[in-house]
Amino acid sequence: MKPILQLYRGYANEEELIVMGHVFKRTYNYDFQKKNFKNARSIINQFRIKTLQNFDIYLKLGDQEIHTKTLDDGYFKFCIPLEKEFDFGWMEYEVFIKYKSEIITAKGSFIKPHKGNLGIISDIDDTFLISHTQNFFKKIYILLFKNVNDRKVFKDVVPHYQALSSAGRHNKEEENAFFYVSSSEWNLYRFIVKFTKIHHLPRAVILLKDIRRGITDFFMSGRGNHDHKFDKIKHVLEFYPNLKYVLLGDDSQHDPMLYERICKIFPVTVKAVYIRQTGKFQKKSTKAILKNLENLEVSVCYFKDSSQAIMHSKSIGIIK
Repeated sequence: MKPILQLYRGYANEEELIVMGHVFKRTYNYDFQKKNFKNARSIINQFRIKTLQNFDIYLKLGDQEIHTKTLDDGYFKFCIPLEKEFDFGWMEYEVFIKYKSEIITAKGSFIKPHKGNLGIISDIDDTFLISHTQNFFKKIYILLFKNVNDRKVFKDVVPHYQALSSAGRHNKEEENAFFYVSSSEWNLYRFIVKFTKIHHLPRAVILLKDIRRGITDFFMSGRGNHDHKFDKIKHVLEFYPNLKYVLLGDDSQHDPMLYERICKIFPVTVKAVYIRQTGKFQKKSTKAILKNLENLEVSVCYFKDSSQAIMHSKSIGIIK
């Protein structure tokens, strides 16, 4: 059986390019049209993958051919210093592997954001994708038995995100740097890409949790330690230090605490924090954190409906 290359969206600044992916020994296609039990089987199959460790992999970048090997879980990541100046916007990159006498090639994309002053980092589950994270059984039921076409976004979240993506831009081709950072695993990458395309959400770099490789792992999806989200958000802010950031999350898990830590480390970098209220009532702990952020001169919005978030973004001049 031939190895399978899965590439993820990468990103670049003036000095460095970062691209990543996995090499699989075995994987299963996710059929986006299947319903009920067929969809459940398709989702569970995303956790029945097998990866190839220490496998040779090559990145083609201009005239360069850069070689590395996969990690123990089949993951690879190229962090490459840029010797020539690249254009702005989304661009293609190419990776290939060698299998027997055959060369297997895949193309991915990376973004070098146009010069500007805004970066947006958003959680996924219960921030724009309705997931019912607080109700474990409901969350699993929806994931298994609702295919990607049946899954829903919150009302007005799309116009808010689209406005943030184009904020301060005069050209529709230019987009602000957008990142979706989640505690979901790389197993669900294709589902997330498809969902965001269906709902016309901004094209973004997607940063997820380490891949899982077993059916029992499926039931732990999105659970456990959330420090990886903190590490990835911190990395993005360090990678693009000249941007002002908008952070979007929800109160169902740890977003308020994570964002508070980020704001304390980057006291002049975060412009606004948006937290979606997922229950009937606002949480005292979340309100206390947001009050603390206001004392750090970060603009905050604790909202139930995205229309409130849009009004807030207009009131502080982020969007028109």
